[in-house]
Amino acid sequence: MPDASIGIFDSGVGGLTVARAIIDQLPYESITYVADTARQPYGPKSIAEVRAYALEVMDHLVEHDVKMLVIACNSASAAVLRDARERYDVPVVEVIQPATRRAVRATRTGRVGVIATRATIDSMAYHDAFTAAPDVQLTGVAAPRLVEYVERGETMSDELIEVVRDYLEPIRAAGCDTLILGCTHYPLLTGAISYVAGDGVTLVSSAEETAKDVYRILHDRGLAAGGEATPRHRFRATGDSLLFARLGQRFLGPEIDAVEVAPLGGTTSNGHSAASVAGIRSGRSAAAGVPREDAGIEGPSRDAERRTGKEPT
Repeated sequence: MPDASIGIFDSGVGGLTVARAIIDQLPYESITYVADTARQPYGPKSIAEVRAYALEVMDHLVEHDVKMLVIACNSASAAVLRDARERYDVPVVEVIQPATRRAVRATRTGRVGVIATRATIDSMAYHDAFTAAPDVQLTGVAAPRLVEYVERGETMSDELIEVVRDYLEPIRAAGCDTLILGCTHYPLLTGAISYVAGDGVTLVSSAEETAKDVYRILHDRGLAAGGEATPRHRFRATGDSLLFARLGQRFLGPEIDAVEVAPLGGTTSNGHSAASVAGIRSGRSAAAGVPREDAGIEGPSRDAERRTGKEPT
């Protein structure tokens, strides 16, 4: 079991901020990352939809014998955490509680802001998390358009700055000195957010804190890989594998050397089964020798009951 990989998932590239922190803090651990790009973004969707998608992805990861699940998505964490911890025998780590703990330690005034997707804000997950800190005044703002900028790789533009400025106006008006980036996509826009928020506001990203939780649980449960282990990182996408590989390598780095297709969601699109970095550089898929616009297919979804031995919920 210690040699098994850590399963991480998000709706897209945002969860790579969590993957990066885990790789940095736990260099001997292997990870299996699934990006549900065929059904992204999760933020505008209902809690019920996000819950169904998240359970399907986690079933897929558990079927592939991961030793831990990391929900690297705030929307999914809000929708499915309790179900996941009851459903699976492996430890489940999420991103909301670690960010909350860090914000409580960081704030000097007791005024904390959080920007997140609509699904996360509507779920009141952060407000619930802060009930243990009654002296903190929380201001929550839905900032759905920021995900769109990340997913198309746009991290600097006058338009982006204006969008961030509009979203942060209620945070600034409330006098918040600490701001939680309540979506794992948002740390990829730290430059723009910090520029607008100003030096007096501490930004809290859940990635580093989540990785610390992963470290602690692996150590305490005897699940950590040995110091001589050679990690193997695997990346899968339910949508366009080549597009994810291109964006993913930009945000994570050379650890992404290929992206497989995760057969989930019951969707189909034109393309082939995998994308490699060699294909990205040449404009063709090295795995299949096809132009990048044709890369990435999804196979049929699998029955959740067959994967987990439990009734689908």
